[in-house]
Amino acid sequence: MNRVFGYGNKKTHDQLLQESGRAMDQAQQGLQERVSQLDTQISQLNFQLQSLQKKISSARSSAGQRPLRQQALKLLNKRKKLEQMRDSLDSQSWSMSQAQMTSDNLKNTMITVNALKQTNKALKSQYGKINIDKLQDMQDEMMDLIEQGDELQEILSANTLNGDIEDIDESELDAELDALGEEDLTVPGIEESGIDMPSYLSGAVPQFIDEEPQEETTNKALENAQ
Repeated sequence: MNRVFGYGNKKTHDQLLQESGRAMDQAQQGLQERVSQLDTQISQLNFQLQSLQKKISSARSSAGQRPLRQQALKLLNKRKKLEQMRDSLDSQSWSMSQAQMTSDNLKNTMITVNALKQTNKALKSQYGKINIDKLQDMQDEMMDLIEQGDELQEILSANTLNGDIEDIDESELDAELDALGEEDLTVPGIEESGIDMPSYLSGAVPQFIDEEPQEETTNKALENAQ
Protein backbone atom coordinates (compact mmCIF):
# COMPACT_ATOMS: atom_id res chain seq x y z
CA MET A 1 0.00 0.00 0.00
CA ASN A 2 2.82 2.39 0.85
CA ARG A 3 4.50 1.71 -2.48
CA VAL A 4 1.28 2.49 -4.35
CA PHE A 5 1.09 5.94 -2.79
CA GLY A 6 4.80 6.60 -3.22
CA TYR A 7 6.01 5.68 0.28
CA GLY A 8 8.87 3.25 0.43
CA ASN A 9 9.94 1.17 3.33
CA LYS A 10 10.72 3.14 6.45
CA LYS A 11 14.42 3.96 6.60
CA THR A 12 16.49 3.49 9.66
CA HIS A 13 18.20 6.27 11.52
CA ASP A 14 21.61 5.25 10.18
CA GLN A 15 20.36 5.30 6.60
CA LEU A 16 18.90 8.78 7.07
CA LEU A 17 22.20 10.02 8.48
CA GLN A 18 24.13 8.56 5.56
CA GLU A 19 21.80 10.12 3.00
CA SER A 20 21.91 13.51 4.71
CA GLY A 21 25.70 13.30 4.83
CA ARG A 22 25.93 12.58 1.11
CA ALA A 23 23.49 15.42 0.34
CA MET A 24 25.50 17.89 2.40
CA ASP A 25 28.73 16.79 0.74
CA GLN A 26 27.27 17.38 -2.69
CA ALA A 27 25.83 20.76 -1.69
CA GLN A 28 29.09 21.87 -0.13
CA GLN A 29 31.04 20.79 -3.19
CA GLY A 30 28.68 22.81 -5.41
CA LEU A 31 29.11 25.87 -3.20
CA GLN A 32 32.88 25.60 -3.34
CA GLU A 33 32.82 25.40 -7.12
CA ARG A 34 30.58 28.46 -7.30
CA VAL A 35 32.87 30.41 -4.96
CA SER A 36 35.86 29.50 -7.13
CA GLN A 37 34.07 30.80 -10.23
CA LEU A 38 33.25 34.09 -8.50
CA ASP A 39 36.86 34.48 -7.37
CA THR A 40 37.96 34.05 -10.97
CA GLN A 41 35.50 36.70 -12.19
CA ILE A 42 36.58 39.12 -9.45
CA SER A 43 40.22 38.62 -10.45
CA GLN A 44 39.37 39.43 -14.07
CA LEU A 45 37.56 42.62 -13.01
CA ASN A 46 40.56 43.66 -10.93
CA PHE A 47 42.79 43.19 -13.98
CA GLN A 48 40.45 45.36 -16.07
CA LEU A 49 40.37 48.03 -13.37
CA GLN A 50 44.16 48.14 -13.29
CA SER A 51 44.21 48.71 -17.05
CA LEU A 52 41.65 51.52 -16.76
CA GLN A 53 43.60 53.10 -13.92
CA LYS A 54 46.69 53.28 -16.12
CA LYS A 55 44.67 54.81 -18.96
CA ILE A 56 43.10 57.37 -16.64
CA SER A 57 46.52 58.32 -15.32
CA SER A 58 47.89 58.76 -18.84
CA ALA A 59 44.90 60.86 -20.02
CA ARG A 60 45.72 64.57 -19.82
CA SER A 61 42.26 66.11 -20.14
CA SER A 62 39.23 65.59 -17.94
CA ALA A 63 37.13 64.97 -21.04
CA GLY A 64 39.28 62.00 -21.93
CA GLN A 65 39.16 60.66 -18.36
CA ARG A 66 35.36 60.90 -18.00
CA PRO A 67 34.37 57.84 -20.12
CA LEU A 68 37.18 55.81 -18.58
CA ARG A 69 36.01 56.72 -15.10
CA GLN A 70 32.41 55.75 -15.92
CA GLN A 71 33.59 52.40 -17.23
CA ALA A 72 35.67 51.87 -14.08
CA LEU A 73 32.64 52.75 -11.95
CA LYS A 74 30.56 50.06 -13.66
CA LEU A 75 33.31 47.52 -13.13
CA LEU A 76 33.55 48.44 -9.45
CA ASN A 77 29.79 48.03 -8.98
CA LYS A 78 29.93 44.66 -10.69
CA ARG A 79 32.88 43.56 -8.55
CA LYS A 80 31.06 44.66 -5.41
CA LYS A 81 28.02 42.54 -6.29
CA LEU A 82 30.23 39.56 -7.08
CA GLU A 83 32.02 39.95 -3.76
CA GLN A 84 28.68 40.07 -1.95
CA MET A 85 27.61 36.87 -3.70
CA ARG A 86 30.92 35.23 -2.83
CA ASP A 87 30.60 36.23 0.83
CA SER A 88 27.07 34.87 0.91
CA LEU A 89 28.20 31.56 -0.59
CA ASP A 90 31.08 31.43 1.89
CA SER A 91 28.59 31.82 4.72
CA GLN A 92 26.44 29.05 3.28
CA SER A 93 29.48 26.82 2.87
CA TRP A 94 30.48 27.47 6.47
CA SER A 95 26.97 26.62 7.63
CA MET A 96 27.11 23.41 5.63
CA SER A 97 30.48 22.59 7.18
CA GLN A 98 29.06 23.08 10.66
CA ALA A 99 26.08 20.89 9.79
CA GLN A 100 28.44 18.25 8.42
CA MET A 101 30.55 18.32 11.57
CA THR A 102 27.40 18.03 13.68
CA SER A 103 26.27 15.06 11.61
CA ASP A 104 29.68 13.39 11.94
CA ASN A 105 29.65 13.94 15.70
CA LEU A 106 26.19 12.43 15.86
CA LYS A 107 27.36 9.39 13.89
CA ASN A 108 30.30 8.91 16.23
CA THR A 109 28.01 9.31 19.22
CA MET A 110 25.60 6.70 17.87
CA ILE A 111 28.47 4.29 17.21
CA THR A 112 29.68 4.78 20.78
CA VAL A 113 26.19 4.32 22.19
CA ASN A 114 25.64 1.12 20.19
CA ALA A 115 29.00 -0.24 21.33
CA LEU A 116 28.13 0.53 24.95
CA LYS A 117 24.74 -1.15 24.57
CA GLN A 118 26.30 -4.30 23.14
CA THR A 119 28.95 -4.36 25.86
CA ASN A 120 26.32 -3.85 28.55
CA LYS A 121 24.21 -6.64 27.11
CA ALA A 122 27.18 -9.02 26.97
CA LEU A 123 28.19 -8.21 30.55
CA LYS A 124 24.66 -8.76 31.81
CA SER A 125 24.52 -12.08 29.99
CA GLN A 126 27.80 -13.24 31.51
CA TYR A 127 27.23 -11.98 35.05
CA GLY A 128 23.67 -13.25 34.96
CA LYS A 129 25.02 -16.80 34.85
CA ILE A 130 26.88 -16.33 38.14
CA ASN A 131 24.94 -17.03 41.33
CA ILE A 132 26.40 -14.74 43.97
CA ASP A 133 24.79 -16.67 46.84
CA LYS A 134 26.21 -19.99 45.65
CA LEU A 135 29.61 -18.41 45.18
CA GLN A 136 29.50 -17.04 48.73
CA ASP A 137 28.40 -20.42 50.10
CA MET A 138 31.23 -22.15 48.26
CA GLN A 139 33.70 -19.63 49.65
CA ASP A 140 32.40 -20.25 53.18
CA GLU A 141 32.69 -24.02 52.72
CA MET A 142 36.26 -23.65 51.54
CA MET A 143 37.13 -21.58 54.61
CA ASP A 144 35.51 -24.21 56.86
CA LEU A 145 37.48 -27.00 55.19
CA ILE A 146 40.70 -25.07 55.61
CA GLU A 147 39.96 -24.53 59.31
CA GLN A 148 39.15 -28.23 59.75
CA GLY A 149 42.41 -29.17 58.07
CA ASP A 150 44.34 -26.88 60.41
CA GLU A 151 42.61 -28.42 63.43
CA LEU A 152 43.46 -31.94 62.23
CA GLN A 153 47.10 -30.99 61.80
CA GLU A 154 47.19 -29.57 65.32
CA ILE A 155 45.62 -32.74 66.75
CA LEU A 156 48.05 -35.01 64.90
CA SER A 157 50.99 -32.92 66.00
CA ALA A 158 49.81 -33.02 69.61
CA ASN A 159 49.46 -36.84 69.54
CA THR A 160 52.93 -37.21 68.08
CA LEU A 161 54.62 -34.96 70.59
CA ASN A 162 52.57 -35.88 73.65
CA GLY A 163 52.11 -39.63 73.16
CA ASP A 164 51.70 -42.13 75.97
CA ILE A 165 55.45 -42.69 76.31
CA GLU A 166 56.56 -43.07 79.92
CA ASP A 167 59.95 -41.77 80.95
CA ILE A 168 62.53 -44.45 81.94
CA ASP A 169 64.10 -43.93 85.35
CA GLU A 170 67.60 -44.90 86.50
CA SER A 171 66.54 -48.18 88.12
CA GLU A 172 64.90 -49.44 84.95
CA LEU A 173 68.01 -48.48 82.97
CA ASP A 174 70.28 -50.48 85.34
CA ALA A 175 67.95 -53.48 85.17
CA GLU A 176 67.95 -53.45 81.38
CA LEU A 177 71.73 -53.21 81.23
CA ASP A 178 72.16 -56.11 83.69
CA ALA A 179 69.74 -58.23 81.69
CA LEU A 180 71.63 -57.51 78.49
CA GLY A 181 74.91 -58.49 80.20
CA GLU A 182 73.55 -61.88 81.22
CA GLU A 183 72.11 -62.71 77.79
CA ASP A 184 74.09 -64.68 75.22
CA LEU A 185 74.46 -62.32 72.30
CA THR A 186 76.12 -64.92 70.08
CA VAL A 187 74.35 -65.15 66.78
CA PRO A 188 73.12 -68.74 66.22
CA GLY A 189 74.90 -70.56 63.39
CA ILE A 190 77.62 -67.98 62.94
CA GLU A 191 80.43 -70.50 63.75
CA GLU A 192 79.15 -73.11 61.26
CA SER A 193 78.88 -70.53 58.54
CA GLY A 194 82.62 -69.74 58.66
CA ILE A 195 82.01 -66.06 59.26
CA ASP A 196 84.28 -64.49 61.84
CA MET A 197 82.51 -62.89 64.73
CA PRO A 198 83.21 -59.19 65.03
CA SER A 199 85.74 -58.27 67.67
CA TYR A 200 83.31 -56.02 69.48
CA LEU A 201 81.04 -59.08 70.05
CA SER A 202 83.74 -61.67 70.93
CA GLY A 203 85.46 -59.59 73.60
CA ALA A 204 88.87 -59.86 71.88
CA VAL A 205 91.01 -56.81 71.44
CA PRO A 206 90.94 -55.58 67.85
CA GLN A 207 94.14 -55.96 65.84
CA PHE A 208 94.34 -52.29 65.02
CA ILE A 209 94.97 -51.41 68.72
CA ASP A 210 98.69 -50.85 69.29
CA GLU A 211 98.75 -51.44 73.05
CA GLU A 212 98.69 -55.05 74.29
CA PRO A 213 96.25 -56.23 76.92
CA GLN A 214 97.23 -55.49 80.52
CA GLU A 215 97.55 -59.19 81.56
CA GLU A 216 99.93 -60.13 78.72
CA THR A 217 102.12 -57.14 79.50
CA THR A 218 102.33 -58.14 83.18
CA ASN A 219 103.25 -61.78 82.34
CA LYS A 220 106.06 -60.71 80.03
CA ALA A 221 107.44 -58.42 82.71
CA LEU A 222 107.56 -61.30 85.27
CA GLU A 223 109.35 -63.62 82.81
CA ASN A 224 112.01 -61.04 82.12
CA ALA A 225 112.53 -60.50 85.86
CA GLN A 226 113.19 -64.24 86.41
